Amino acid sequence: MSKRRLISFDWALKRLLRSKANFEVLEGFLSELLATEIRIVDIPESESNKEDARDKFNRVDMKVKNSEGELILIELQYEREFDYLQRLLFGVSKTITEHVDEGESYTQVPKVISINILYFDLGEGKDYVYLGKTSFSGMHTKEELILSEAQKALFNRKSVQEIFPAIYLILVKRFDEVVRNTLDEWIYFLKKGEIRDEFTARGLAKAKKVLDILQLSGVERQAYEQFQEGLRSQASMVVNTWKVGKWEGKQEGILEGIQIGELKGRQEEAASMLLKLSRRKFGQTPDSVVGQVTTASLEQIEAWSDNFVFAHSLDEVFAS
Repeated sequence: MSKRRLISFDWALKRLLRSKANFEVLEGFLSELLATEIRIVDIPESESNKEDARDKFNRVDMKVKNSEGELILIELQYEREFDYLQRLLFGVSKTITEHVDEGESYTQVPKVISINILYFDLGEGKDYVYLGKTSFSGMHTKEELILSEAQKALFNRKSVQEIFPAIYLILVKRFDEVVRNTLDEWIYFLKKGEIRDEFTARGLAKAKKVLDILQLSGVERQAYEQFQEGLRSQASMVVNTWKVGKWEGKQEGILEGIQIGELKGRQEEAASMLLKLSRRKFGQTPDSVVGQVTTASLEQIEAWSDNFVFAHSLDEVFAS
């Protein structure tokens, strides 16, 4: 197996794969994932395609337009985001509105495919590739709503699902590194940064050449190393922040436990003193009163103790 060091896919998305000469790599990846032949006609410029130092190291976005006029969004995310699904929804919606001009018919709303390569667990499940689609089913009949023949011709779509966005989630960390098909070959590369000699998935042969670090110019290689160092620094910051927070939380928990213990001790001591006063002044104390005192708050016990000064019966003591 070849051990040549390859450029990470996030860097490739930001730099190399935006060139038409390298469309073959992206086309291969998309074709394997979407299980259809994909041809890229354009990679529109957007805010997410900036290459300057202000780019976020942990987030890579690419917008691709294929030969069918569909928009394919590719995002790679390292850091955990609990509201990632909501941000994903916002991004897809924003893309749709950006590509419909004022006054245009809604038939011009583009089909959007969102592909999310995530290096953290999102939700719970055992799979490592998920596909989300929109469908409508009857509340009474349970039948699925389908397009009429006229709608199919007008929208150039065969089903309702083809109109709405399709969302793919690739949970890289869950991949067990057992290659079962050509899509797994791509996911293996996404996780391990390696392309085995025996891999045959579309686009990987080209990727092996294009993403070879040794093929980079000196300036590009230096920029890539800085990019990787940025990722390592950010990952270290996240881990250290988590560990410090965990330690501080533990210390706070210990302090809180001490405080709770001290309060409990004071409460038990006050209850014991109150029951002694009760037995000394009124004789035998009923079990119901004992239970009432031992479960009461410290403030309540102190209030009952004050009542002993003028009380002539247990009823008067526990009147408040």
